[in-house]
Amino acid sequence: MSDPVAALKQAVADAALQLRGGTQTESQPPARLDRARRAGQGHYATNAAMLLAPALGLAPREIAQALGTQLTQALRGSLLRFEVAGPGFLNLELSDDWYHSALRALLEAGAGFGTGGAAHPERILLEFVSANPTAVLVAASGRHAAYGDALARILRFHGHSVSTEYYFNDAGSQIQRLGESVRARALGQEPPADGYQGAYVAELATEIAGADDPSVPVDAIAGRAVAILLQRIKATLARYGVHFDTFFSERTLHEGAPSPLERALSRLREAGHVYEHEGAVWLRTTTFGDDKDRVLLRSGGEPTYFAADVAYMENKRERGFERQLLPVGADHHGYVARLKAAFQALGNDPDLLEPLILQFVHLVEGDARTAMSKRRGEFVTLDELLDEIGVDATRYFMLQSSHERTLDLNLDLARSDSSENPVYYIQYAHARLSSMLARVGDERVSLAVAADAVWSSPAGELHSSEQELIRKLLSLPEEVAETAQRRAPHRMAAYALELAQDFTAFYRDCKVVGAEPSETESFRIALCAATRTQLAVVLELLGVSAPSSM
Repeated sequence: MSDPVAALKQAVADAALQLRGGTQTESQPPARLDRARRAGQGHYATNAAMLLAPALGLAPREIAQALGTQLTQALRGSLLRFEVAGPGFLNLELSDDWYHSALRALLEAGAGFGTGGAAHPERILLEFVSANPTAVLVAASGRHAAYGDALARILRFHGHSVSTEYYFNDAGSQIQRLGESVRARALGQEPPADGYQGAYVAELATEIAGADDPSVPVDAIAGRAVAILLQRIKATLARYGVHFDTFFSERTLHEGAPSPLERALSRLREAGHVYEHEGAVWLRTTTFGDDKDRVLLRSGGEPTYFAADVAYMENKRERGFERQLLPVGADHHGYVARLKAAFQALGNDPDLLEPLILQFVHLVEGDARTAMSKRRGEFVTLDELLDEIGVDATRYFMLQSSHERTLDLNLDLARSDSSENPVYYIQYAHARLSSMLARVGDERVSLAVAADAVWSSPAGELHSSEQELIRKLLSLPEEVAETAQRRAPHRMAAYALELAQDFTAFYRDCKVVGAEPSETESFRIALCAATRTQLAVVLELLGVSAPSSM
């Protein structure tokens, strides 16, 4: 697939190599090619001359002048002019012919533009949400769900093989407490102090047959409660547009002979990283940078939560996943070092385990700011949030800020049908494009896309807004690569908004339907078609719908 910006970057690299006499050292960093930030600074700028200066022993500005001359010859009619700026930057202004060729590449690639850019595709397991099945999903879980799902989509688009998984803790003391809480409510009593208080517990008590029967074991009640809650969690996630390839049960880590837990412990013992102290079995995580060693088996032989996590990491490796991504809440920050230490103790490269910290979510309405607690029953459910502002607004607002920052979700803004609401603004741009292209008709659009005007300059120069929109469309591969590398879907949310803004500026400045001459109209219709395609692609990566009308 042709990428005009990649080809331009390669031309810069080739010209720089020629100036070096055809020699390239491994230590030489690649030159950057960035879109101009201000009008009058060309269309793209490169720092290649400054990187060449130490090797050539010349002033960067002198090298930039020679590099510009070299590129003028190499690019022929594609480079309109160049300018040496600052300490040695080379600003490049491209010709209309280059922009026409760029639009052609966009149209030919269609929805596939920007895909498959990963230099080293990996097999990745992305485990996210994984809220305990002791309650329904709270609104804060919507951030984890949107983040993980969007990241999986982006990584796949970039060329990786990604499987998504929900790990549910259906074993352990929290499940016992859930059963005890349901039993108490069924008997008209208050749950234990460390139990679960939400109204959903009382609902479970009425749904589970025998919850008030002392002859029915609490474990059985807990099992039924978990099954009901897990089904509700799955239904909420489906409503939210989040798909998991697998739901993984913690119980399975303790089943079989040998069990996954036993296999992981055996591997650690063979490596010499396990020891016994005061009847308990410990993992020497301090060898790998943890602040203290961690208990795997308590003195009574009961495995810790940490032991299950170790077994789960090993199970993922046994299933052939090269990299493990694990978005976790901010309250798990102290858990990262021990997980990476255990991963390394199992014989793995610790860099292949990525526990990604997601900060907290607060719902803001007017002057009120809401925090949530599942244990106390003080929470807004994700379903309630979806009822309030819808799936699209919830997903976009959960994604628009970096996962490393606390998110204040403004409910008033999310509800509004105005240009101040970013998701409304983006979807409106797609709807406007769809409406305009529908008004033109499929036949006219097809003719415009195939017209010679797309491949050669029409009468008159291209408007700067046309050029800016094309450059924004061309930047998608780089944006996808950066988003995938940094595990930062908020970058794609920002890109969607910027693309909608650039289209709006183009639509304001450039008449499309009825533009004269007809070649100009064809070119602009084709540009609108390419923009609609890419806007739909980016919204799909975010898990947000692309409406044809609003």
